[in-house]
Amino acid sequence: MADAKVIPFDDDRSRGGAATPRPGRRRPLLGGTRRRNGEGAVSPLPGPQAAGTASAAAPDGPEEARGETAGGRGGESGGAARGDWERRIAGGLAFLRRRVTGEYEVDEFGYDEELTDQVLMSLLRPLYENYFRVEVKGIENIPSEGGALVVANHSGVLPLDGLMMQVAVHDNHPAGRHLRLLAADLVFMLPVVNELARKAGHTLACAEDAERLLQRGEVVGVMPEGFKGIGKPFSERYKLQRFGRGGFVSTALRAGVPIVPCSIVGAEEIYPMIGNVKTLARVLGIPYFPVTPTFPWLGPLGALPLPTKWTIQFGEPIPTDGFPPEAAEDPMLMFNLTDQVREQIQHTLYKLLVQRRSVFF
Repeated sequence: MADAKVIPFDDDRSRGGAATPRPGRRRPLLGGTRRRNGEGAVSPLPGPQAAGTASAAAPDGPEEARGETAGGRGGESGGAARGDWERRIAGGLAFLRRRVTGEYEVDEFGYDEELTDQVLMSLLRPLYENYFRVEVKGIENIPSEGGALVVANHSGVLPLDGLMMQVAVHDNHPAGRHLRLLAADLVFMLPVVNELARKAGHTLACAEDAERLLQRGEVVGVMPEGFKGIGKPFSERYKLQRFGRGGFVSTALRAGVPIVPCSIVGAEEIYPMIGNVKTLARVLGIPYFPVTPTFPWLGPLGALPLPTKWTIQFGEPIPTDGFPPEAAEDPMLMFNLTDQVREQIQHTLYKLLVQRRSVFF
């Protein structure tokens, strides 16, 4: 198999700067279509003579006329559906050919945009749309171009909230932007997860990688609570943990990009964590070993998340481009901005919790 082509990091195809924003996800239209003439315009209605000819050739009974019309429309609809399936099959075969021959591109971080759009997002979308039924608010607060740092709360035992946030940006942003998540070291130590994370655009949660992505004009997502957020007990749900030392604020200040707070409601209840077997966690080398009402009692079935109703809200962006370059080294400024972001996320969480009718509906 041939090697994939690597995109230079300063390639003009970046989505920042002068890049042309990608359109949002488009769904193919099924059903009947109107016939068009050879130049692509809608065929004109028949004139008087044609109308007379059509009338003379029409069947005598209304039943026959209705049957003939229905048959014609059914034929058009069937032809359109067949054409749509043919296009899908042709596109799928072309995709497989590019994967086999290595005629696809990845950037320096291993991000494979084509694989993400056509495969990974398609696998996550049923979970996003039908299982968690995610409702997105404030997507317009993410800029249409240029870099932005999305800061969100973290919860749920498994980091499904990051993946759902990625689908939310990909499918709902008017400019079709992609979210590049910063992930913990553990993600890149797991054999299969490591490759999938790289292909989906995730990278190590370090200031250097984050700053390079932001300066390139990417939308970067970070969850400062880390394992403290997803591993907290159910009794502390929706109570934000410490946001580290404010490293994400320093990165945003250096890159001069806005900080977009993001609040996620619904993820806390997918795995209600009622216990933590710390000894077993240390033996396995993982941050925690969760005990939920269904896991490990039901075995693999207990790993199935509860079908809660999610809401993801992107808040008003906090600009950072007005600060001087040396502001990134000011600990008091970083503390104040970190506290401002944390308070905005926490306040929005409480507001969303008051508004929701039920955990599952």
